[in-house]
Amino acid sequence: MVTNAPAAGSIVSPSSGQIDVRWLGLIDYREAWRFQKRLVEERVGGEAPDTLLLVEHPAVLTLGRQADESHVRATPGELAGNGIELIRVERGGEVTFHGPGQLVAYPIVMLSERGILLRSFVRVLEGALADTCRALGVEAERRDGHPGCWVDAAGARPRKIGALGLRIERGVSYHGVALNVTVDLAGFALIDPCGMPDVESTSIARELGATTGARPALTVERAGTLFADAFAERLARAH
Repeated sequence: MVTNAPAAGSIVSPSSGQIDVRWLGLIDYREAWRFQKRLVEERVGGEAPDTLLLVEHPAVLTLGRQADESHVRATPGELAGNGIELIRVERGGEVTFHGPGQLVAYPIVMLSERGILLRSFVRVLEGALADTCRALGVEAERRDGHPGCWVDAAGARPRKIGALGLRIERGVSYHGVALNVTVDLAGFALIDPCGMPDVESTSIARELGATTGARPALTVERAGTLFADAFAERLARAH
C-alpha cells in the first residue's frame, strides 16, 4: 500500500528544515492522488513534514480543474480500448499524459510557513526540472508564458519536456510536475499538450538520441534523485 511506502531518504537544509523524499515507483494515479490528499491533511495539522513524492504512473490522462476536454484528441472508445482513464482533478493547467518512463514529482510543501509565494514556487519547480535535464545531458529551461520546462525554448522549434500543474490548499501545495525521461512519446498524440495543438513533446532519451534499452543508466529513479537534490537546493534559496 502507498501509505506504508518506505521513505527513500531525507534531504535536510539548515534554512528550510526537513523534506521527506519518497520514491514510490510505478503506482496507480488515483492511489497517489489519495495519498497526496492525506499528506496535505497531515501537513496542515502539523503531523507530517514537507514531503516530495517521486513516482511513475501507468498510462493515464488528467485534466486540470478548468481544462478544456476538447484538447483530448482520442475518443472515449479509443481510450477505453487502450485501458487509459481520463480523470479531472483540482490542479491548474490543461490536459496531461502520464505513462511509464515519466518522472512525476508531487511536492507537499507548506508554502505559507516558508514565506514562499506561488510564483516563486513555480520558478523553483521549473528550475529543478531544468537542473535535472542538464545533469542528464540535455539543455532545457523555462519558457515565458508557457509553464513547465522546454528544450530550445527561444528557438525555432521549442519542445516540451516537462509539465507543471499545481494546487494550493490552506497554504500547502500538491500535484506538481512531470518530466519525460524515457516515456513513449506516442502517448502525447492522444492530446493537445498544454491545450496547444501544435506543441511538440520530447524526452531526455529522445534528445540524447537514445532508446530506453540503449541507456540503462537513464532511469526514472535516477532522474528522481537528481530532481530531489535540485528541488531541495532551490527551495532553500526561495523567498
